[in-house]
Amino acid sequence: MRLEDLHPNPGARHRPKRKGRGIGSGHGKTSCRGSKGQASRDTIPSHFEGGQTPLHRRVPRFRGFRNRFQQTFSTINVGALACFPTGTEVTPELLMENGLVRELRDGIKILGDGEIGHALSVRAHRFSEGARTKLIEAGGTAEVIEG
Repeated sequence: MRLEDLHPNPGARHRPKRKGRGIGSGHGKTSCRGSKGQASRDTIPSHFEGGQTPLHRRVPRFRGFRNRFQQTFSTINVGALACFPTGTEVTPELLMENGLVRELRDGIKILGDGEIGHALSVRAHRFSEGARTKLIEAGGTAEVIEG
């Protein structure tokens, strides 16, 4: 087989319709548009939906700024930690095992709502000021996990 022997199959290529070139062409006068009506006069935009609210107006708009680097923390209150016995080292893994936190996300943050009456050693990624003071006043420690 040689390059000059290649050709398309018979019937695969058609001559283009030459519209509007006189009555003898067979595509004169109305140029294959039929007669009367909007479609014969103007071109209808491809996105036109017959007067129905178009798709680009029906879908909701996503506005505003989305921070790609935002961190979301799973939160738990100090009062929920009271279920652990005195002297327990509370870690994110322990919270997951006991069902107090469903998922770790970017880390655990301990918030200051509730009361705790005994000493716990708590390791978490973030602490609110209220939570830190309550843990230390109860005789425990609040250690920040880095990373």
